[in-house]
Amino acid sequence: MEQIHISERIRQMAASQTLAMSQKSSELRAAGVDVINLSVGEPDFDTPSHIKEAAKKAIDDNYTRYPPVPGYMDLRQAIARKLRDENGLDYTPQQVVVSGGAKQSLSNIILAMVNPGDEVIIPVPAWVSYIEMVKLAGGVNVLVPAGVEQDFKITPQQLEYAITERTRMILLCSPSNPSGSVYSREELEAIVAVLARHPEITVLADEIYEHINYTGSFTSLGSFPEIAGRTVIVNGVSKAYAMTGWRVGFMAGPVEVAKAVTKLQGQTTSGISSIAQRAALAAYEGSQDCVAEMREAFRRRRDLVVRLAREIPGLKVNEPQGAFYLFPGVSAYLGKRFGERVIADDNDLCMYLLEEAHVATVSGSAFCLPGYIRLSYAASDEALAEAMRRIGEALGKLV
Repeated sequence: MEQIHISERIRQMAASQTLAMSQKSSELRAAGVDVINLSVGEPDFDTPSHIKEAAKKAIDDNYTRYPPVPGYMDLRQAIARKLRDENGLDYTPQQVVVSGGAKQSLSNIILAMVNPGDEVIIPVPAWVSYIEMVKLAGGVNVLVPAGVEQDFKITPQQLEYAITERTRMILLCSPSNPSGSVYSREELEAIVAVLARHPEITVLADEIYEHINYTGSFTSLGSFPEIAGRTVIVNGVSKAYAMTGWRVGFMAGPVEVAKAVTKLQGQTTSGISSIAQRAALAAYEGSQDCVAEMREAFRRRRDLVVRLAREIPGLKVNEPQGAFYLFPGVSAYLGKRFGERVIADDNDLCMYLLEEAHVATVSGSAFCLPGYIRLSYAASDEALAEAMRRIGEALGKLV
């Protein structure tokens, strides 16, 4: 009899719960159920026209051959200019590597820098893939929880307590997926003061939601001189320019890291889509009005969802300052029943909301902080209003 052997590293890897919930909602839709999907973390806008036109022109100009592994030089130059002009960061194109989305950039960095047994500090709630990337590299996750009471942001004291002699990296995402929280410059200064005392720790800053930020300002971790030489920035075009399907992200950091990531990428994917890179160049070099317009739409939707969520008894709701997520506490509903159905945890609650309210959400457990659910408000105002009505009605049936 034939035997198929799957590696132990894959057996131990958890599947993405965000993708799993999105798949379940798609299956219900295919069966004719009117599902409102608030589980997906992507803008619902179309890619701006000038970016699409650049991709069409790239095809006509025969950008159809293998691109350089770290990305086209003019795109890396444009990214370096963006980092200088928008963030005050001094990176050369040689310190920039373009990859297949910020997700690949993060994975590349972790695989290139984390050895088996190395500890990586991750504030939670955290995006579902961070933990699995660290595990894949053989690293040890050190999770630092921060609930709604502290606006989902860790304190310097928590960070100091989490650091051991084996700590080699901290991964910080601001604005945050899944909470939408944004660290202020003052809060980051306090975090940096701790990290300054530990020169052996690399700072990995996931800044993919930089432009979906309602505070009026954004501070990159790379802008602090005390840690700039050991900070690696990850960003991309997916969220700011509604280009999730184009798969273009980048890292910027020390030359040694850029070389290591290029070496790894050269043996796995090589350079990413030539057409997508030309589109990304147009995104960075063209008008930024589209970014501001989408941000204002998300701000309006944020205000709508927060207001409606606060009208639902039992939900603990903060006001997220970035991204397009709400992460309400739902512990008041755990242990309740709907007929014979017991809502034991947040996973049960998400499944209940999908089957009873026909609204897809993601459990807080998927982001390593049980007792919450994540709602994405990257949907129309009408869909959001109806989704919140359905959620309120379904929660009201629990006793």
